Amino acid sequence: MKKLTIGLLLPFCLYGESLVELVDLSMHNQLVKSTEQNIDSIKKEYTSVQRQYLPKVTLGAGYSKTNKETATTPNSSFTSYANINYVVYDGGKKSATYEGYETNIKSANENLMTLKNDMSLQVINHYFNYFSYVAQKEAKQKEIEQLKAQYSRLVKFLDAGTTTSDEVDKIIARVENANVALHESELNIQTTLHNLHYLTSNNISLESGATIGKLDLENNQLRWDIKALEYDIKTQMSNAKAAKSAHYPTVSLDNTYNQYDLNYDNPNYDASAIDSQNIFKINLTWNIFDFGATTNGYESQYRKYQALKSQYEYEKNKANVDLQLAIKSYDITKLKIKSAQLALKASISTYESIEQKYQNGLVDNVAYLEALSEKYSAISFLKTAQYDLEIKKANIIYHSGKNVWEYIQ
Repeated sequence: MKKLTIGLLLPFCLYGESLVELVDLSMHNQLVKSTEQNIDSIKKEYTSVQRQYLPKVTLGAGYSKTNKETATTPNSSFTSYANINYVVYDGGKKSATYEGYETNIKSANENLMTLKNDMSLQVINHYFNYFSYVAQKEAKQKEIEQLKAQYSRLVKFLDAGTTTSDEVDKIIARVENANVALHESELNIQTTLHNLHYLTSNNISLESGATIGKLDLENNQLRWDIKALEYDIKTQMSNAKAAKSAHYPTVSLDNTYNQYDLNYDNPNYDASAIDSQNIFKINLTWNIFDFGATTNGYESQYRKYQALKSQYEYEKNKANVDLQLAIKSYDITKLKIKSAQLALKASISTYESIEQKYQNGLVDNVAYLEALSEKYSAISFLKTAQYDLEIKKANIIYHSGKNVWEYIQ
């Protein structure tokens, strides 16, 4: 039984979450669920408003008794009625209200897509930064290993009197500096894991190997937040139309059927009583003058519409600039990688040459330590640039208005 349990748990110990799995978790976190529930709330509210514009049917009943009977007031009575009311025309408020809800729902859906892509981009940033920090940590660990090996060698020479204590002290100082950098890398790794925990609501470990697919710099689309603003503009125009509708007449139909059960003590009164009655009405109301309340209400909504249009143009231009900057940053990172590859090749060659000279006593340990540091810094810088390139690709995809998660490989 123990073997079976270990066998079942082993895969979870050996394998971490892939980038695709992490992004999927982030797109189902509590914040996304909350946004989805808000959209459902708007849809339900829209359905409620639609139902309110349907014909209204009302039923009612009443009983009365008087101490002084008249021809119009029987001793006791029971009445019941059924009423149907329907607004035929309300100045265009109904259609404007419907349009407002429909564009509001579309805006909410675009904002949901914005949130999901924001979450995806954050996860991608943390994912590649994590492996960048791991690469920095590994480089420092190897540097420390070599420094300690040199320290052990120099201590023997110091004991034999063939080297000086300052040479050993320099090694010790380098080890301490490398240890500080190592701890900083470990802190960055833990911070990144915590950030991923916030985004995914899970304690996770990471599986390496993910990349961002080939970029398509053509067929760019508006970002989802810009599309949401477009729908917000339409929603605000609908609000302005709804406010203006008060200038126009309202026409409604009303039909009421009454059933009477009148009990007269005086038979002469009873003869004139009726048992039922149906009343059909066509009602028209028109607000001719309201001291400018409707006009000011419309102008207020229209100013908001104009403000949103200005905001839309600003955000649209900014989004275009953001895309161009993302592309430029991507191109610079590619140059960094080429430079880092050449720097690594040169640092390895320099280190091997200086190490050999150092072993033969032809150069001091200052030159050796510098060469060693440059070698591992070059390794770390190249790895960081390569991971950063994946982040830059994701940024371009985001600002191109495409779903970031669809490009993960």
